[in-house]
Order: sequence, then C-alpha cells, then structure tokens
Amino acid sequence: MISVGISDWKIVTPPDTLVTYALGSCVGICLYDKMNKIAGLSHIMLPDSQNHETSETGRMKFADTAIPDMLNKMIKMGAIKSTIKAKIAGGAIMFKLANDRFNIGERNVVAVKATLQSLRIPVLAQDTGKDYGRTMIVNATDGSVIIKSANRGAWNL
Repeated sequence: MISVGISDWKIVTPPDTLVTYALGSCVGICLYDKMNKIAGLSHIMLPDSQNHETSETGRMKFADTAIPDMLNKMIKMGAIKSTIKAKIAGGAIMFKLANDRFNIGERNVVAVKATLQSLRIPVLAQDTGKDYGRTMIVNATDGSVIIKSANRGAWNL
C-alpha cells in the first residue's frame, strides 16, 4: 500500500494500492484508466491556486493544478485520456461556522468537479460533504475504491 499525503499525488500500476488518510475538508481524487490499469490518487487541500505562489510541489495542494498535473503524468505513463474516469471523496464540513464563505470542504468539491469537467473526465462516484473524515483506498488492479470512516465502517465507492 502506497501512502498519498496531504497536498500530494501518486500514480501506480498493478498490483499496487494507493491510500490517503485524513480527508476532512480536503478532497481525494482517484483517476483510473481501466484499459491500461493506471491509477492516480491526489489529496488536495484548497480549491485554487489563484493568488498563491506555487512551486512544483506546491501545485499538489490545489484542485486546479494538482488534477491536470496528475493527469498529464498518467498520460506520459501510457494512460489514454478518453478512458480515464474519476471517483472523489471528502470535502466534509468539519466545523460548523456562521459564514458559508469559509466552508472550504464544499468549495473544494466544487473546484474538483469544475476541474474534472474542464478536462472532460466523468465522475463515476462520489462520497462528499457530511461531517466526518474519510480514508480513501484505490486498487490499481481493478480501479475499485474503498472509503473508510471511524465509527461508520467501510464501503465501496
């Protein structure tokens, strides 16, 4: 099992499995090319890089830069863009605030979906929002995604 940290992404092929922990307001994005069995998992922290200086590793923090960067790397590894599908999880509301402007989880989900749409990558499944954290596990052999949450168990996405 290969761990993907916060503001990080990794790409694997079978028999490897990817895992990311602590998806609270952050969003995990799984991209999978079923034909070539190439899986990518990104753990973004913020919706967009606008007004932020981004180094190469800093780009992994934002939905608008991490997803295209991961997609490009997958294509360089042999993935075919037209066969790539996405599954997303996270974007929880971890703290109730009076001002929705600070709902970073919801803003992250909106940014992830907008970025995927602009790249013409369909979202097959999602487990987003609510008020609890998640772990996301991606199997490169078949593209299956398992979500785990404390006190809620595990389920297939």
